[in-house]
Amino acid sequence: MASLWQRLRADPPVPADPSERAATVRRLNMIAVIALADAVLLGFLLAASFSDNHDLVSILGPIHGVGFVALVGLCVSGASDERWGWWFPALVIVTLGPPGSLLGDALLRRRIAAA
Repeated sequence: MASLWQRLRADPPVPADPSERAATVRRLNMIAVIALADAVLLGFLLAASFSDNHDLVSILGPIHGVGFVALVGLCVSGASDERWGWWFPALVIVTLGPPGSLLGDALLRRRIAAA
């Protein structure tokens, strides 16, 4: 029986059907756009936090939270649809959103292009 780590790392095979590949790339495009927007927002949030601008933090914090939840949701949805392995949502959670999303996106795009 495969260990938990092996099951998390395992990716389903890249679909041979071009329309399925296109659907996976569209999902990755959504993840990339949200991750980039959330990364920019996170930068402003950190700058506001370090400058003790509590009013701006109270506005940007929940918006960043929505972006994080959207990223995790899209990654979990893709893993449950067997478009990629469960390592992708785990990576997003561990890296707190944008960094893991962008890294996972790049790895999956490389894998799709090589297939």
